[in-house]
Amino acid sequence: MVLGFQAVAELIQQMQQTEAALPLKHPACRSRFFLHSQPTSKVCLFFHGFTAAPYQFEPLGEALFRAGYNVLVPLQPGHGRAGNWNRRNPPPLPLEIQAYQKFALEWLEIAQAAGENLVIGGLSTGGTLAAWLALEYAAVIDRTLLFTPYLASKSPLEDWFIKLMPIYFEWFNKNAPGNFGYQGFPVPALRIFLELGQQILRQAQSQPSAPLLMVCSEADQAVSRTRQQDYFKAVIQGQPHGWYYCFDDSLKIEHRMMTRLEDNDYEELVIVLAQAFIDSNLTWNQFQQLATLMAQGKFDENILAQEFHLNTPACSQLSKMMTNVYGCNNLECINPFLK
Repeated sequence: MVLGFQAVAELIQQMQQTEAALPLKHPACRSRFFLHSQPTSKVCLFFHGFTAAPYQFEPLGEALFRAGYNVLVPLQPGHGRAGNWNRRNPPPLPLEIQAYQKFALEWLEIAQAAGENLVIGGLSTGGTLAAWLALEYAAVIDRTLLFTPYLASKSPLEDWFIKLMPIYFEWFNKNAPGNFGYQGFPVPALRIFLELGQQILRQAQSQPSAPLLMVCSEADQAVSRTRQQDYFKAVIQGQPHGWYYCFDDSLKIEHRMMTRLEDNDYEELVIVLAQAFIDSNLTWNQFQQLATLMAQGKFDENILAQEFHLNTPACSQLSKMMTNVYGCNNLECINPFLK
């Protein structure tokens, strides 16, 4: 079935009405839609993190909407529900990855009717889901934005725990500011994403992906940066359009990196990277050349903007990110091959 834009608008209105009738944990858990009155040149589909909700993509969504794009951030299955959740009564998170994959494919079809070029992305397990789509549907996806995707845990011991333990787990930061999602979860509900991450790492060795931006952080204690780098290296062997950026440890940007409400006092840097990648056609080699010039201070913003086809504000912000203004005083932040 091929959807038209009016059908998309009607589907979204129906979803908003359905969610309005649901007992949601917090208003921030509702799906977020930033829509113009017609299809746009690019449409962005984002998946929030595990036990969280669409509020994580509100700053980026608003920025991309202002840039002229339609943006869809749907609430994932089993997330955001109000309830007295605990180990005896866990939140209703899916225990089969097929529930998420079906959800992602439905929204992929909806998003395609809302814009000409499709951009997908996600945070953490939402990034895992986006990475899966980027491999399976590379031909229809223009850009993929992976914000610290969950491909493996920080340590093998944590992976062992997730693979074997059928228990209920409460987040250590469950009372942190900006946490509008669930405070705990049954471990098997996370295990399915660990298994998907392992599958994705294998697939990337031989299967081409859509163009990819990988954003991670040295201060992230939740996921394996090594596996993120392995995935990026595999993807970049199959096609040249990919960027990698790792925030310096000094910025203290942790796993929940999308908003100031959570762990990122520099949310504008995430937005700068996303917009620059979406709006440009730089290959990974060109991005490294640009970063090298910026890191060495050998650049004129106007000239570089013309040479690399970036707008001048993007060049200005990127140049700050490539120098010690934001902790990146060497090229390791943009090149996992140097690690």
